[in-house]
Amino acid sequence: MVSVAGAWIWYKIKARLEEAGHRVTTLDMAVSGVNTKTIEEVRTFDLYNEPLMEFMAKLLENEKVVLVRHSLGGLNLAFAMEKFPEKRRQAIGVVAADKGGN
Repeated sequence: MVSVAGAWIWYKIKARLEEAGHRVTTLDMAVSGVNTKTIEEVRTFDLYNEPLMEFMAKLLENEKVVLVRHSLGGLNLAFAMEKFPEKRRQAIGVVAADKGGN
C-alpha cells in the first residue's frame, strides 16, 4: 500500500497494517511533512508530485500497489494511475480531490 498526501497522518494505520503483514509506504509530497524542498524550489505540480512519480518508477516490473489518497492526494494519484496503470492494483480515495473528467 502507498498512501499519498500527509504521510504523518497515516502513522497509526501504517503500524496496524504492518503488524498484519502488509508492506506500507507513506509519502510526503514536495514542501510537505519531512520533505525538505522549499516552496521556492517547487514551482510546478510535476515538481510537487515528484516523490510519488519516483516511487512508482522504481517499482519492480510486475509489482502492483494499492494507492490510498487523502485530500489533495487525489490529484497526485490520478496522475500516477495515468502514467503507471500497470503498477496499480487498486486505488482508494478518502475524502480525496481528483482531476475530474471521464
